[in-house]
Amino acid sequence: MSIAAVSSRPGQVLADLLPASRVKDAAFVLGGAALTGIAAQIAVPVPGSPVPVTGQTFAALLVGTALGARRGFLSLAVYALVGMAGMPWFAEAGSGVAAPSLGYVLGMLLAATVVGALARRGGDRSVLRTAGTMVLGSAIIYAVGVPYLAAATGMSLTQAVAAGLTPFLIGDALKAALAMGALPTAWKFLNR
Repeated sequence: MSIAAVSSRPGQVLADLLPASRVKDAAFVLGGAALTGIAAQIAVPVPGSPVPVTGQTFAALLVGTALGARRGFLSLAVYALVGMAGMPWFAEAGSGVAAPSLGYVLGMLLAATVVGALARRGGDRSVLRTAGTMVLGSAIIYAVGVPYLAAATGMSLTQAVAAGLTPFLIGDALKAALAMGALPTAWKFLNR
């Protein structure tokens, strides 16, 4: 049975279009973690910030929307736990629990869960809904990451916002635009 032959229903995410099995779910969870780790290696240093621009946040939000809340959470939990245990797949081949950017990773775990729940309610099926889903997911990542950055580096909250949020807003807008094109297009293609 091909994916295109499967009819989508409300309450589904993209991963639900394939026949259900524990093996498939495990593959999706591990694949989502690996995708996030690979995307984290696409990193551009930001002058004055200990946090680089990466593809990691984009991957985490796509994993959440495509897999749903439960599998998205598990994917990012695997990514976070394996990275904290020493696997060098955080941004710039980093790992461990001492990284000042670990708060963003923890925020991604929460964001993947929330955007996955929104995707199950159709939050990825139109351009405007996808925009709202991605903005909320990004806001969650920053809500956890920026205070963690401040605490980990001794910066004031104002300094952490200047170093860990402001320089990333344009890139996040571009990532949201990519998602706004990709996710609704995938649904339209699959619903033909």
